[in-house]
Amino acid sequence: MEKVAIDDVETRNSPLGVHSLRKPVSSALGTEHFAMNYFELEPGESFSGGLHTHHDQEEVFYVMEGAVEFDVGMERETTVVEAGELIRFAPGEYQTGWNRGDEPVSGWALGAPGAQHDWDELESVVDCRECGEETPHATRINEEGRFEMTCNDCGTSFTM
Repeated sequence: MEKVAIDDVETRNSPLGVHSLRKPVSSALGTEHFAMNYFELEPGESFSGGLHTHHDQEEVFYVMEGAVEFDVGMERETTVVEAGELIRFAPGEYQTGWNRGDEPVSGWALGAPGAQHDWDELESVVDCRECGEETPHATRINEEGRFEMTCNDCGTSFTM
């Protein structure tokens, strides 16, 4: 058995600087097959920073307080998830969630299987520096702790 208080979990935010507070609870609990991340988002902040998918993991988001606007799929269909509601994304489904309101948001990002993402199974949709349009990019964290993106269409790489 493992037990932890949210206040005791170390804050580890994305290197993209897209949220104020992310607490990887699954790391603190030592889970191996289930990911749990607690978030607090100020207006304009996001869970991830951009449209992406995990080919190896389904994700569920639970909004405790506030409202989150999710963009879903390459077409970016928009849906709002309010306090007390949940949304599920299947492996391979593109999504991103933002606090586009005026009030703070608190909530959870939950994923399975796996306590962490397999970076080889993550794709982000960003503007390709060579193709000149948004394309899926393989995404990994490099030795400096920064995101490295490689276009799946042309192979061009850059670091964020």
